[in-house]
Amino acid sequence: MSEEVKEETTKKNTEKDSAQEETKNTLENEVKKEEKEEADTFSFDTNSDDELPEEIKAKLEKNKAARAKKKMVKKKKKKVSRTVRTGTCHVQATYNNTIVTLADESGDVISWASAGLAGFKGAKKATPYAAQIITKIAVAKAKEEYGLEEVSVFVSGVGTGRESAIRALNANGLNVVSIKDKTAVPHNGCRPKKPRRV
Repeated sequence: MSEEVKEETTKKNTEKDSAQEETKNTLENEVKKEEKEEADTFSFDTNSDDELPEEIKAKLEKNKAARAKKKMVKKKKKKVSRTVRTGTCHVQATYNNTIVTLADESGDVISWASAGLAGFKGAKKATPYAAQIITKIAVAKAKEEYGLEEVSVFVSGVGTGRESAIRALNANGLNVVSIKDKTAVPHNGCRPKKPRRV
């Protein structure tokens, strides 16, 4: 009697294991399909003459692959494709980095890019060249996925990448409607740091 019970329990356990493996495999296949679709819909390769440099393309693809490995197996909802003709561009240009964010009129982020994302390190992150490259990346994604055409630009910070980011927006086919400087200015609020002794 006990042997029969043992056999039944082992059968049930094997059936459960096989069912779990099947569901896991189907989830993994769905995620792989969705990732493949995303990769097909957007790539950093553009057909224009002034393409991104090869080393930056390689770094972007490497980052993308690393992020795909880290992702847990989850069932994702299907994206509803929508078009955003007009939006806003926020350029944060600090002494150490430049971040470009494209959003729709309600403030929902469409695409973004930073100098670190493009593979720049150290002092190179704050250069005008880095700002130009990351603007190109953000604009390419926004144009391809949402059909963005014109933007109002809001600039904050005093970094060297602020002007080149705005010029790159115009050069990459976006119509710049307005430019507003939102750099925070202290009204004698905080006590300044003591002078640096070298």
